[in-house]
Formats: sequence, C-alpha cells, structure tokens
Amino acid sequence: MAEIIQKDGTWAFDGNTLRLTPGRDKNVGLLRRTLGELPVPLGALAGISFEQGRKAGRLRLRLREGADPLLQATGGRLAEPHDPYQLVVEPDRSGVAEYFTDEVRNALLLDQVPSDPVPEYLLPGPAVPLSVSAGDGSVSFDGERIRLEWNWKTEDAKSAAGTRTLALTDIAAVEWLPATGLENGHLRFTVRHAPTKAPAKYDPNAVELWGFKKDPLMALVAAAVQARLPHPAARDSVRDSPHDTARDRAGHERPAEPETAPGTSVAAVPEDEHDALLRRLRELGELHRSGVLTDEEFTLAKQAVLKRM
Repeated sequence: MAEIIQKDGTWAFDGNTLRLTPGRDKNVGLLRRTLGELPVPLGALAGISFEQGRKAGRLRLRLREGADPLLQATGGRLAEPHDPYQLVVEPDRSGVAEYFTDEVRNALLLDQVPSDPVPEYLLPGPAVPLSVSAGDGSVSFDGERIRLEWNWKTEDAKSAAGTRTLALTDIAAVEWLPATGLENGHLRFTVRHAPTKAPAKYDPNAVELWGFKKDPLMALVAAAVQARLPHPAARDSVRDSPHDTARDRAGHERPAEPETAPGTSVAAVPEDEHDALLRRLRELGELHRSGVLTDEEFTLAKQAVLKRM
C-alpha cells in the first residue's frame, strides 16, 4: 500500500481505492473536516499530479467528468482549503509524493482506466440526513425532502411565505456558488416547471451566501441532493437518437468500437507495462540509496511492484 501522511491530511492507496483523510491542521477547510474520510475508487480517476513549490508541494487528483456529485454540484468552484482532491506536501516529503503519484499512475495504466466521462456517479455523495445553517437560511435534507427555513436576515419578500419544503422528485437541478468579491453566492434549487431568474436574495428556493465560514458546508447539501438526481449523462441520453445511445442508458445497443488499432495484439500491452515496472524498480532503488525512501517505504514499494509483475 502507498501512503503519504502530512499535517494537511493522509492519502492512502491500496491498488483499488484512494482514501483521502483530512488532517487536523488549522488550515484544513471546514468542508473537508466535515466530509471526513473520502474513498475514491480507481475507476473514478482521470489522473494525478504532483506540483513542486518553493515552500510546499501539492498533490492533485483529477476525477473523470460525472464521477463525483460534489464536483458536479459545485462546478469545480471549491476553494483550496475546502477541495478534498488537493493535499499540501511538506518539502521533505516530496520524494514520497512522487512515489505515490507514480503508484497511482501505474495502477491507472495497468487497469487501463479511461479518462473519458462516466454515465453514472462513482462516488456516493455526503451521507444524509444533513442540515446546515449559513447566509440567510437553514437547509435540511433527509434524502427525500428539502426543508428551507429563514432567519432574521432574510428579505421580507422571501420569508413571508414561511418555511418551505421541496420534494426531491420536484427538483430539476441544484447549484452551489461561492461568494466572490462583492458578489454574493447561493445554494439554489431549480424546481420543475417553475424556473426563475430572481436573485437568491428574493428566490424562495435559494439560500443567499455572503462568504462566511459555514458557506462551504452548503456545498455538501448540494452534493447530497445531486447524488440522488438523475445523472447528467442520463438526461443527455434522452435527447440522443436510439442508434447513438448505449444499451445501459436507453435499451439500444451501440456497435462496439475497437479498443486497439488494427494489427495490434493485446499481448503487446503487458510487455510495455513490464518494462515500465522494471524502470520503476530501478527508480525505487535510486530513491532508497539517496535516502529519500526509508527502508520500510522501499520494501513496501518494491513488494507492490513485484506483485504486479
């Protein structure tokens, strides 16, 4: 198993799943701490990178489009302290970060995981029931109903109708937008057959956010709702022709596309992977001799490579 432990958090990889655990450092965002350990299946990954910095490095995961309801609901707008797919790496652990990156990349290569969008969510989203208070209201979600309650800061025009309950079956979309500069953010629920362009300040189906500490927690509510709505790929398939839609989306079979070029044998792939693993063993030996990897880290890493060979 590959693992990197930092003040910012711990990432562990067993060959099938990455487990992202937030650290206890004061710089860890409230969303990450509330979300807790996040298991990410290898099949949900599109890539991983390690970026060296002057004071610290950074590990980043890139997920396949449509794999995570949190990213779907937030549109990739989570700020750095709250983004669970980033890890700050201290300068003296850059070698371990590079090794971790290589392990995940090799697994993606060996399992031939594609980087294209997925037709269903591969992560479950935050657990319910869930309740958050921020901005001009509070939102509760039990998996079937959304409850909106207002506070003393809510505009009279919006609060006059009182507490609002929305059935999940009536929701067409959900969006979380953070406050930026002088622009307020929001958590907005789009109700079927009742679209509105009113600002969140006046929209009875939205909570207005002002950029305070608990605002990112509203993204968890958005993700929990998003995970229970039809996947965007399923909605897109309704507009597709039956001849262009895969059987698992609309019941029609699409002609299979070749996965390898004509004349290319499947046996050629393992040979290339074997060469890559041999190179990896040599790299591990160099990292061990130079002192970047400890004896224990080197032994674990070598065993993982030999197991794959």
